Amino acid sequence: MTELRNIEADLSRFRARVLVASLVVLAAFLLLASRLVYLQVVRHEDLDEQAESNRTTIVPIVPNRGLILDRNGIVLATNYSAYTLEITPSKLTRGLEPTIDELAQVVDIQHRDRRRFKKLLDESRSFESLPIRTRLTDEEVARFAAQRYRFPGVEIKARLFRSYPWGELASHVIGYIGRINQNEKNAMDDWSDEDQGNYRGTEYIGKLGVEQSFEKQLHGITGVEQVETSAGGRAVRKLASIPATPGNTVILSIDIKLQKLVEDMFGERRGALVALDPKTGQVLAFVSKPTFDPNLFVEGIDVENWQMLNESLDKPLLNRALRGTYPPGSTYKPFMAMAALQSGKRSPTAIINDPGFFMFGGHRFGSPENERGGPMDMNRAIVESSNVYFYTLANEMGVEAIHDFMAPLGFGQVTGIDINGEVRGVLPNQAWKRSYYRRPEQQKWYAGETISLGIGQGYNSFTMLQLAQATAALANNGIKHKPQLVIATQDSVTRERETLPADPPVDLGFKPENVAIVRKALVGVTQVGTSARVFTGAGYLSGGKTGTAQAVTIGQKDKYNAAKLAEHQRDHALYIAFAPAEDPKIALAVIVENAGFGAAHAAPIARRVFDYWLLGQYPNDEDLAAVRKGQAAAPIGKPRNAAEVGWPPGSGAAAATAPLATPTVAGAAPATATPPAPAALAVATAAVPASR
Repeated sequence: MTELRNIEADLSRFRARVLVASLVVLAAFLLLASRLVYLQVVRHEDLDEQAESNRTTIVPIVPNRGLILDRNGIVLATNYSAYTLEITPSKLTRGLEPTIDELAQVVDIQHRDRRRFKKLLDESRSFESLPIRTRLTDEEVARFAAQRYRFPGVEIKARLFRSYPWGELASHVIGYIGRINQNEKNAMDDWSDEDQGNYRGTEYIGKLGVEQSFEKQLHGITGVEQVETSAGGRAVRKLASIPATPGNTVILSIDIKLQKLVEDMFGERRGALVALDPKTGQVLAFVSKPTFDPNLFVEGIDVENWQMLNESLDKPLLNRALRGTYPPGSTYKPFMAMAALQSGKRSPTAIINDPGFFMFGGHRFGSPENERGGPMDMNRAIVESSNVYFYTLANEMGVEAIHDFMAPLGFGQVTGIDINGEVRGVLPNQAWKRSYYRRPEQQKWYAGETISLGIGQGYNSFTMLQLAQATAALANNGIKHKPQLVIATQDSVTRERETLPADPPVDLGFKPENVAIVRKALVGVTQVGTSARVFTGAGYLSGGKTGTAQAVTIGQKDKYNAAKLAEHQRDHALYIAFAPAEDPKIALAVIVENAGFGAAHAAPIARRVFDYWLLGQYPNDEDLAAVRKGQAAAPIGKPRNAAEVGWPPGSGAAAATAPLATPTVAGAAPATATPPAPAALAVATAAVPASR
């Protein structure tokens, strides 16, 4: 009996164990089933996407950057393809330095290549592919391909490179591109999601000039390619792709041949010139000298070239037309005359005696030694550039009235031109001085400080762009246009050209009779005044005004002697002008730094600009050399017709699609042209008397 009870107890325990085990198994199956339902039903789409992404990779296709053309279709910026040798540091199986040392035995790698690569490495992430050598020759490509197995993490890629076929020409206008740095990446975080997505895979961005200001138009639309990959991450086959859309072509208003003419005339001298169409505001030439070669920046500039550009006393990286500010000197006088007429402070027939100096508060405000002096009405004061006439006018008007008239003309204001980096300059008044200086005794405006403003000195400091805009407004009867550098874009796919709208002009409210008085005097400057010698024999009538502006202050009792001053301390030469006088089609402002008299060094440049723009005449080589030396007045010898010069070799719509020449880069497709070297220049000996 006892034995039977024991058996039943054992069976009961066994049944309980089976039940528990069954419940555990059931629970496990239910857990597996619920997990299966969760993965297969609830998270099906998400996991399917993950599986697909593990099997495939989305690779961005960077678009070709758009071209930049001048107004006649000459290509100023283009692209070429070339092979590059690239390293992905995270994929290397041995150290970076040993890898580079071994690579140098297969492909030529210079010390500068190593320095540039390390600089890129500091600015990038270890899993990015970085170029150690660009523009490989076909022989170098073949040598590396034969030994590719020795270098895991190193590969050859075909990349597009930006090219500026005319080198230094118009570099401040065109700008350049460079590798995106960390600050620019941080700035991109504020972009829209669409714009950020469009820059996936993009490594270069516009840094200056039109390349920077019209970056998004030039960039294009990034494409994508879906690639099937193996478990090791190697591409197996392409599944689908959306091609990239090249960037749009950007068309500038400048005439590159006129631009080259001006840059040639400057030679090694420093300065700036801005030429505008007074009826539209379009920029015809935008020159800053010295210039730089933007091609140096495309692959990352090396230390030697960067130091040469950055530490030069001539500051070649400074866009003098946009960011250089100068006292306007006597070129300010026509605008002072307009201020007097518009405000009623002085009639054109009022006579002011000019004894050669003006005394105010015990201070002597002088005039140049060669100034004639005597009785001056407004016309003669402008034609002969009387300082005393405008000293007295400034004293009568006062600083606030001068400021309030000049500001709408654009002096001391941002013009709004369509490239970045413009500076405001200084149009002084009492409020400006209070904000500029800290100490109370410095903040007070003294009446004597107004006197020098009348002749464009004192605190006055403007850009050549502002001076050119004001000159164009005067030439256009008081109608002011905003300067416009980019006039159109062309769609890369449809080839449709879209003209960019210009801002509506501003009517400054000048009375026609007042404009006529000042313009007549400016014509007199070119006929019997300070620039008459320069415009002898011109086939058109022009108006202009010379100017000489101090670079350093000369004491009242000191005599200006250029020979005793360092070159960077000598006076600047300026000239403003418009032509033809009866119906102006071009207006300009030019400065030649530390050159001295405006008539000798700045006005001849204006003469050659007008000869080209109005008559199609290009100066001969001897005349170009004479202009550089400040020796040229009327043309020397027979000027050449522009068509006879043979530069640039091509224009019109065909130039947008055909190269100007066919130089090639090793390992690359044919690139656009490198301009021919300028012809040797002889020195002429015509002289111009010193004048203001």
